Amino acid sequence: MSTTTHAIAAPAPGAPLAPTTIERRDLRPDDVLIDIAYAGICHSDIHQAKEDWGQAIFPMVPGHEIAGVVAAVGSDVTKYQVGDRVGVGCMVDSCGECEYCLAGTEQFCVKGNVQTYNGVGFDGENTYGGYSNQIVVKDAFVCRIPEGIDLDVAAPLLCAGITTYSPLHHWGAGPGKKVAVIGLGGLGHMGVKIAAAMGAEVTVLSQSLKKQEDGLKLGASEYYATSDESTFDVLKGKFDVILNTVSAKLPIDAYLSLLKVGGAMVNVGAPGEPLNYNAFSLLGGNKVLAGSMIGGIAETQEMLDFCAKHGIGAEIETIPADKVNEAYERVENSDVRYRFVIDASTIGA
Repeated sequence: MSTTTHAIAAPAPGAPLAPTTIERRDLRPDDVLIDIAYAGICHSDIHQAKEDWGQAIFPMVPGHEIAGVVAAVGSDVTKYQVGDRVGVGCMVDSCGECEYCLAGTEQFCVKGNVQTYNGVGFDGENTYGGYSNQIVVKDAFVCRIPEGIDLDVAAPLLCAGITTYSPLHHWGAGPGKKVAVIGLGGLGHMGVKIAAAMGAEVTVLSQSLKKQEDGLKLGASEYYATSDESTFDVLKGKFDVILNTVSAKLPIDAYLSLLKVGGAMVNVGAPGEPLNYNAFSLLGGNKVLAGSMIGGIAETQEMLDFCAKHGIGAEIETIPADKVNEAYERVENSDVRYRFVIDASTIGA
């Protein structure tokens, strides 16, 4: 028997989000029922609610930055018990059989991972996300939130945290390495915190210096405005890794010039138009232009443990459910420092 829960949904592309109720499936043997405490607002929620990225499923309940407490478990679940602090990120299932799933990189599942919302499960049912009171998730796609991280600042780690941790870890950010983070927003501020905690020397590259004080407090040692053309002369050949967190078209060749020989520029932002570059910008220094997409469940748990060890959480502004549409507008206007988080107790209240 399914469970009815309160939620916030986009009824149609670009329409204001509104209160509703949805059905969550009855617990299967390997399921976990979670009472959601907080749900972060990711910019991708807005893109999908506006159908910016292609045809979407409506009504849509967004939200893939979910933190809460286990309310019940299925008969076969041994990893979690009622009362455990847990989180759910961008995916809630995968085939579990392909080479990528077996390697712990479920995000690259050959059959396609099942997205937390705006997706269709292997049972044919539409998925609904974290802007709700409760969610039912297969236990293999639930992560434990360690003590030492409050649930509100932990919620954005399930997307913004793993999206920045994974490439920084993969490309070797650490002691002796110089890392640049392009953009100081929801993703960028987590990139700065995590890279600094890894031991790297961190520089923020932003359009202006208006967030310079924040960047230095978050762990950066230097902060430069990219609107100043001299920045690209001063920093030429300096960085081992450049993490690009912005979803805008950039002069890629100019940024590639900032890499050391063998350095990597990794894109985690998703602009709506192609990024162009000259092949010689790579060939001249054995440089790498790469992309990265979240991480597998094991790496997501690794990230949460890392953040707990280093006292890292997102910088947040907590809002009630009735402020979601206002928050969407503010995100689009870059008016948030640095992540909105919905207090799920206000949904349906």
